[in-house]
Amino acid sequence: MGMSTPKILAFAGSTRSASYNKQLVRFAAEAARAAGAEVTLVDLRDYPLPLFDGDLEEQQGLPENAKKLKALFLAHDALLISSPEYNSSITAVLKNTLDWVSRGETDDEPALAAYRGKTAALISASPGALGGLRGLVHLRAILGNIGVIVLPDQVAVSKAYEAFDDKGGLKDERTAKQVTKVAQSLVDFLKKHLG
Repeated sequence: MGMSTPKILAFAGSTRSASYNKQLVRFAAEAARAAGAEVTLVDLRDYPLPLFDGDLEEQQGLPENAKKLKALFLAHDALLISSPEYNSSITAVLKNTLDWVSRGETDDEPALAAYRGKTAALISASPGALGGLRGLVHLRAILGNIGVIVLPDQVAVSKAYEAFDDKGGLKDERTAKQVTKVAQSLVDFLKKHLG
């Protein structure tokens, strides 16, 4: 018996292959694994979606990739998201993903089934001095409003272009510790609450 292993779905709100946020979420995912979670790392580039369109949804239902992502959200206890900041907010691809995954597929499906009762930890990386902090403020508000418990600890890595070594590690020890702590606190929270 005993405790079930926490399951975390990790991804960056970017499709760019050289994305700093992809590097950051990989680092955090490893830390969450080391802390005892089962982590599924996905790349939103592998799940291209049309812009959310109510007419399209009505005519064709959820696109195949939205169904796949939604199934992943439903199968995991928590989200670990590394979110780039575009013009002081979150990326279009992240918002679009969250919007499609929020949609019900049947009339008797509870509202926001993929989000309610989930927990999230947020991190970001940005070339700017604030490290993507303004985007995280928006992401925290969106997730909180759709039923996700967003943990208070977060890290925004500034000057992202010089933050990583060639192995994908974080050069700055303090930053590495902070990101590791966010990942660990997510795992600890889940272990407490999954029982």
